[in-house]
Amino acid sequence: MTMTVELGSLEAVVEGLVAHGRFNSKSEVLREGVRMVQEREARLAALHAKLDTGVAELDAGLGMPLDQVRAEMRMKFGIAPDV
Repeated sequence: MTMTVELGSLEAVVEGLVAHGRFNSKSEVLREGVRMVQEREARLAALHAKLDTGVAELDAGLGMPLDQVRAEMRMKFGIAPDV
């Protein structure tokens, strides 16, 4: 499928990547860019799902007091406890 894309100032970036041998064609550069956007969107969706789960757990009263969380994190990462 053929597609016309207006890249503006990004055209020079794409041309440079091809000229320096990083990619074999402009199409390869654009396909890689779209793949990267897909990966980022998937990670963002996973993060939102985890946040939604966390908020639901807090709403259900399943949270932990901040002092307890802080103490566990300090132990996990070897940080001296608050004095």
